[in-house]
Amino acid sequence: MLFAQTAHAAEGLSIHLAPDSVATLFGIPVTNTLLTVWLTMAILLLVALVVNTRLSLVPGKLQNVVELLIVSVFDYMSEVLESTSLARRFFPLVMTIFIFILLMNWVGLLPGVDSIGIYKDVESHEEVVSKLVPFFHPPATDLNITIAFALVAFFAIELAGVTILGFFKYVGKFINFRSPLAFVIGIIELLSEMARLISFSFRLFGNIFAGKTLLLVVMFLATPYVLPVPLIAYELFVGFIQAFIFAILTLFFIKLAIEEPH
Repeated sequence: MLFAQTAHAAEGLSIHLAPDSVATLFGIPVTNTLLTVWLTMAILLLVALVVNTRLSLVPGKLQNVVELLIVSVFDYMSEVLESTSLARRFFPLVMTIFIFILLMNWVGLLPGVDSIGIYKDVESHEEVVSKLVPFFHPPATDLNITIAFALVAFFAIELAGVTILGFFKYVGKFINFRSPLAFVIGIIELLSEMARLISFSFRLFGNIFAGKTLLLVVMFLATPYVLPVPLIAYELFVGFIQAFIFAILTLFFIKLAIEEPH
């Protein structure tokens, strides 16, 4: 195995859906997308520690930005949920989803991602070839990662409905025998509820994977130092939009889940 930093143009364009396994931990493969998630977590913890150690009654620039962000989002959630107590309950979830996905998307655009790694011998067309396995890869291009986020949001939404309305009242939204029409509408609502898992995961996966593929194609076919710059700026914006959409949909679905059935 050899540590290396290479350009995609030197080896040919390589686009694949499945993440690469960098190592194994207790027999479980550790992929480069998972390593990028761990790197994102480390950055978030470091920033949280820095902000926490610098808290003061006279806030500095960083504290001002953090406080403005928190207060703005909290006020918006209070307005949407029509309750300060409910906003206080669900704020950590919605805010964590937004910040985590945003930073995760932006980390995937850092220099060195997909280009620094180790060479491994793999079988290809009945012959052994040396392949660069990068240490880091954009996490949202791994459907396993996006499904994991979708599952967190899905179960949080369902748990919110059950805890606020009660189990039987919440289930009554989907299983209703008062009339044939009510029963059909309930089944449709149940199917749409389950479809959120697909929409949540594939929306994030599709947009980030498409953007990463576009960047690879441009860097392979054109000058890798000039033309990709506006595309990277656009992908930064796409990463923000996707994080915002994921968080705001989680908030609105929580709002729908806790509404009284009618």
